[in-house]
Amino acid sequence: MLAVNLSDEDRWKKYNNFSPLVSIFKKIHPLNAEIEKRINQHTFPVSYKKNKYLVSPVDRNKFLFLIVKGVVRGFVKDGKSEITTWIAKENEVIGTIRNLWVEGDSEEYLQALEDVDLIAIPHVLSEFLYENFAEANIVGRKMMELYYRSAEERAYLCRISSAEKRYKRFLVSFPGLINRVSLKYIASFLAIRLETLSRIRAKI
Repeated sequence: MLAVNLSDEDRWKKYNNFSPLVSIFKKIHPLNAEIEKRINQHTFPVSYKKNKYLVSPVDRNKFLFLIVKGVVRGFVKDGKSEITTWIAKENEVIGTIRNLWVEGDSEEYLQALEDVDLIAIPHVLSEFLYENFAEANIVGRKMMELYYRSAEERAYLCRISSAEKRYKRFLVSFPGLINRVSLKYIASFLAIRLETLSRIRAKI
């Protein structure tokens, strides 16, 4: 369960006194002062150690997260097997995709693959901003465009028939992750065996 232990005055001290989410949103579209104020008041920083779960099926889905530092993966379980469905890094907003913005149970896990610093974004804040500010809807639409394209790329990646071509596409589509993420998670993400991935890497 997430909780804010810092006073409002100290919450953003390490981030130049405002939520990093403000900077991310302003790169997409200008914000008015009231939106910035609401974001600073209602988002908060959280940290998780490597391998810890941000969210698991026992948790209620109440937040999205902006990754400030680190790498996070989403996965579901099929019996004893884990299926990595996505991997994200700094400046990406993540959450339980299957019930995005819907408070409730989810079969998804979100796991820190490095020590991570995040900004928690309550769903109730997102809903309030959408209902009251046109700018928030523009930001939300443009962000959904980005993440729809990312989801389409993941769907295409899994349908490439050659495991080697799949891996090469991964290197282009997700630059930098190969040196930060365990090969077993990348193999799961690409739907190939770890041994196959190791052979491909040795070959090329």
